[in-house]
Amino acid sequence: MVRGLYTAWTGLRNEERRMDVVTNNMANADTTGFKKIDATSQSFARQLAVKIDDNTEGPNIKRGIGGVALGTKIGETFYDMSQGGFRETGDVYNVAIGGSGFFTIRMIDKEGNAHIRYTRDGDFTVTKEGFLQTKDGDSVLDENGNPIQIPNANFVDVAIGENGDIYADNNYVATIGLTDFESYEYLSSYGENMYEAVDGATQIPANATLTQGYLEMSNVNMVTEMVDMIAITRAYETNQKMVQTLDDILEKTVTIGQV
Repeated sequence: MVRGLYTAWTGLRNEERRMDVVTNNMANADTTGFKKIDATSQSFARQLAVKIDDNTEGPNIKRGIGGVALGTKIGETFYDMSQGGFRETGDVYNVAIGGSGFFTIRMIDKEGNAHIRYTRDGDFTVTKEGFLQTKDGDSVLDENGNPIQIPNANFVDVAIGENGDIYADNNYVATIGLTDFESYEYLSSYGENMYEAVDGATQIPANATLTQGYLEMSNVNMVTEMVDMIAITRAYETNQKMVQTLDDILEKTVTIGQV
């Protein structure tokens, strides 16, 4: 019976974590370039239950009576990297990625150390000096890993080609750096709608085209997330009722034992 309480508790914790994933997706439904997160559930390893102090089959022989499930847990969380829809903005420094790949971003931490991150969010801007940056002030890198600077950015006609080539008044400036990975399992969410590569990540050429004046929107489907939220809520309530039922049974057992 105590095992039943534990099993129901693992169900409660599992649904809480699934709810965290769903609510995070819904909160970022309007975030540019956001990729939804999915979670899988799995059971703990089953353990073999055996009879003890039973000599019907001979001394020191423990007869198995079946497997014992010990509840459930989050198996893994993973990113759904499917393409999001495009929204036209008309801003010359807004760029949407079509296909697979990421913009390469250089961030500087408080200690002055540089870190390379990756994002699908192409909502860029330029500084007074003409450096192409993210909304948070991080540098957008070119194909050689250098910051992109557009001379007289606010006074020239800037065109960005499908391959990432940037032209200012028909003069070539740089090519936006795009990076892809052999497996997205080696990408970790850094925050600020960015990812960082972890040990084991293998870079490959990006198979993508860029569209100027557009932004890729989130690939979160609000209807799907709402359906998942309802299912999670019902599963949570079921486990909650199980805990209450077992608690009532234990209370009655203690009462009977005192009589």
